[in-house]
Amino acid sequence: MFQLSNQYNELINYYHDMAKNGYYRVDGSFVEKVYSDAEPHKFAEPIKKIVSHFKAKTGLDYGSGGSDLNKTKLGSGEKFIDYIGLKKIHSFEPARNKKEKKKCDVVLCFDVLEHIFIEDIPKVVNELFSLSKKLLVVNVACYKAVALLPNGENAHITVRGADWWKGVFDVISSNYKDIEVILICSKNISSGVIFKSFKFGDWAFTDGYTTTMSFKTFQPK
Repeated sequence: MFQLSNQYNELINYYHDMAKNGYYRVDGSFVEKVYSDAEPHKFAEPIKKIVSHFKAKTGLDYGSGGSDLNKTKLGSGEKFIDYIGLKKIHSFEPARNKKEKKKCDVVLCFDVLEHIFIEDIPKVVNELFSLSKKLLVVNVACYKAVALLPNGENAHITVRGADWWKGVFDVISSNYKDIEVILICSKNISSGVIFKSFKFGDWAFTDGYTTTMSFKTFQPK
């Protein structure tokens, strides 16, 4: 449906290699256990609230790495999937040969887009919307990674500010007016901004013509 660039496929091959063989960090150290941590659990509370509101049952973890959110546990010991109220979470991770994309009530995409070649950003964001029936929850890192690609470049190849990412989602959401969006932009590993959830269709019924955006910061307690 969306024709991706040669660079996209080259990067997938890099990540396949990194998942299998490990990677170097910017400090020169080598990591063997690669991308096995689950990211969405960091924001379990806001995800739980909106999943409950939309009565969502199925989820797609787009760019899941080596994790399985059906098994991931929170600090309390409760399973992430049980806490947020979903029945099943499917995984898509082409670097680990998980290539099936199921259309689900909610699509979760955490720490993925900053790894995508800039030409492919609109295509991948379009795909995220197209795979969602109700809700899209995205976390994107707005800072350099500690990991290096096999060619020596930083693993976060598309580093942009929070407002830039918000603009991307605002524009593309016009084609998916009924999909609610939560966009989280991390400024570092533990702080950033969470934009107020929105769906484009709501803006059509506002008074006047001006639309505004609001957000709240998040940081360690």
